[in-house]
Amino acid sequence: MPDSFRLDSAGDVEIAYVEELTLPTSVRWMLEGVDREAVAACAEWMQPHYQNADGYLLQSIHTLVVRTPDHLMLVDTGVGNGKDRSGGIPAFNQLDTDFLGRLREAGVDPLEVDTVLCTHMHTDHVGWDTHLEGDRWVPTFPNARHLFVEHEWMHWHEVARETEATARLLTDSIRPVFEAGLVDLVPADHEVSEHVRLVPSYGHSPGHVTVEVTAGGRTAALIGDVMHSPLQAAFPDVKPPLDREQAAPAAARRAVLERYADTDILVLGAHWPWPPARLRRDGEAYRAEAVSDLRD
Repeated sequence: MPDSFRLDSAGDVEIAYVEELTLPTSVRWMLEGVDREAVAACAEWMQPHYQNADGYLLQSIHTLVVRTPDHLMLVDTGVGNGKDRSGGIPAFNQLDTDFLGRLREAGVDPLEVDTVLCTHMHTDHVGWDTHLEGDRWVPTFPNARHLFVEHEWMHWHEVARETEATARLLTDSIRPVFEAGLVDLVPADHEVSEHVRLVPSYGHSPGHVTVEVTAGGRTAALIGDVMHSPLQAAFPDVKPPLDREQAAPAAARRAVLERYADTDILVLGAHWPWPPARLRRDGEAYRAEAVSDLRD
């Protein structure tokens, strides 16, 4: 069974983590130029959940399942099987995993999913929106409304006119969902339901959002790619290669850290392995403390 927790004592709102794959990543690649001693000092809160004993960051690709009394939602859908991602991250190209089997182990029938959200429209966040049926890409969740932030969609729609990789992504993962009439374009501050709302967190992409889930006085923040690793809490102004620009992503990280630091809000990143963390101020920066006991 997947890792999961309930936000409210009644058990009506639950978040579950369903992994597609996990990749070890070099700290030197993620945060070039950061002092090794400074990184080593973070091991006490990074290990064992977010960093292995050899010092490599653990980068997860996963879906977060959000169950509420009225909805069965997926937040970000990973890379997907059989997608041509040549020229990008090698591990994503022609992927072949049992992700749908793991989703079913979590009690999720693809036909019962009614909402699919994505924090942004990069290749490792929308891939399972479709799957190959014969020689056609078709929606994996045919009864779900797929919510895309309108500004995010318009940006990548324009980029695809000149960029082959983006055009390929839209062709195999996005357009089939549009053609099936399953897409709702929404504002970045959209209120999805009584328990779920979007919060703008632009920077990593032009229409990037955080998904806040609230019930029973507790909140979980699904922050997407604002931080690819909890380690970035300690070095929020350092530019990783996954960010296209310096200023906006750093500002988004700072804003998220300020919003959630020293609160009881549980934070889940789109590439953070389980479990969630709580953010704490630590001098001029922050730390992410893993919360293994999710009953409180």
